[in-house]
Amino acid sequence: MVGYTTFGTNDLPRAIAFFDRLLGEFGAKQIMNFGRLVLWGREFGNGMFAICTPYDGKPASPGNGAMVAFRLESREQVDRMHALALELGGTDEGGPGDRGNGFYGAYFRDLDGNKFCAFHIGA
Repeated sequence: MVGYTTFGTNDLPRAIAFFDRLLGEFGAKQIMNFGRLVLWGREFGNGMFAICTPYDGKPASPGNGAMVAFRLESREQVDRMHALALELGGTDEGGPGDRGNGFYGAYFRDLDGNKFCAFHIGA
């Protein structure tokens, strides 16, 4: 149902390097680059993620309560995304673990403070 999500950044080249590495490890690639907005995904139009400099020219800031969750194919991939995000300079918001009902997740923030979840449902 969700086509794509977008978070703002104050340092686009740094954010691009972070997400190229982080999402590239899990099969996503840059699908579109409009100069101030870059979209990643596995295929165009299917669950894409974007980073941009704000259109209004004001500084980007993380939304309170806003989060994007990346669905991964295994618990090991959740562990790897969380670890890689921290290696790339992100911050821990809750290490990998079972959150109940088969939901396995890990939480982190990117270099601009935006919050993310890596998750897998099932064993």
